Amino acid sequence: MRIAVVGAGIIGACTALALARRGHAVKLIERGQPMQETSSASSKLLHGGLRYLETGHFGLVRKSLLARRAWLEQAPHLCHPLELMIPIYRGQGRPKWMLGAGVRLYDWLSTGSGFPESRWIPAAELKSIRPDLKQEGLLGAYAYHDAQMDDLALGEWVVRQATELGVELETDREIHQLEELDEFDRIVNACGPWAMNLRSQQPGTPAYRLDWVRGSHLIIDRLCPTALFLQVPDEKRIFFVLPYKKKMLVGTTEIRQECPDNAGANEKEIDYLLRAINACLSPGVSRAEIAESFSGVRPLIKGNQNASAASREWAFERVGKVTHIYGGKWTTAQIQAEESVKWILQ
Repeated sequence: MRIAVVGAGIIGACTALALARRGHAVKLIERGQPMQETSSASSKLLHGGLRYLETGHFGLVRKSLLARRAWLEQAPHLCHPLELMIPIYRGQGRPKWMLGAGVRLYDWLSTGSGFPESRWIPAAELKSIRPDLKQEGLLGAYAYHDAQMDDLALGEWVVRQATELGVELETDREIHQLEELDEFDRIVNACGPWAMNLRSQQPGTPAYRLDWVRGSHLIIDRLCPTALFLQVPDEKRIFFVLPYKKKMLVGTTEIRQECPDNAGANEKEIDYLLRAINACLSPGVSRAEIAESFSGVRPLIKGNQNASAASREWAFERVGKVTHIYGGKWTTAQIQAEESVKWILQ
């Protein structure tokens, strides 16, 4: 069949590739350039989502943990294993027993993925590894493994795999009306945060609604010797401090917004991230050290008032010859694409 996939983010690109592998004639259409929106504004992690265990999303975590391995096997030049440390302080944040149970469950769910098991790092050893961590009340840290990627480069690699299999890529073309694609046997709406724009052109109440949640990050002009998974003081939220291209990446925020368009990181978000990191590191980070900031708008399936607890799962809806894709997660994009094919080709 002739199939149009609208949206060349990571979900659209993986979907186009999955369809091409089955011998279909696929056209991948992007209003700008591939991977230029949310897909290149992630936290640069291929991860199971340790924090999702707390909200009971065990199935998603298991799928994500196995998906990490697939990316590493396919593109080892663009992603690599990464050890993350969770410092634990006496009387602050989640207790040691809870975090210990969480990383052990993470180990169990990742069985067969080839990643090392978690370990405990005593305070004295941790101090030698990260002398910039604040020391008062420091008990030590749990360390566990995920993977890090260059999201833009890895996404562009997927697009190249697709075009080499015959997918036709058309950039700088925005689809305003589904009628523009009448020539195709099937249409795939992989527009991410903008998916509701195309769905609104068809009859009936959408099966799903989206929440638009902006996640902002800072790039700090400072070396980062190890990756950290930190708890925001006086909150249940967590954030990452990661080594990235010889700098320090800090993120992310979770700000609900009323539309899918990305306004970028605002001053309030920048201040929030600086306060969070400066509560954990000494010397603290100054505004002068911020090399850049970036943000992406995530399309989360509506259903939870707490953006941090909202599921990163995905869903599909078929209306006529159009398959609409809702939500998703970078790490599991290939799994999601394989599932979408069943809806597209039915």
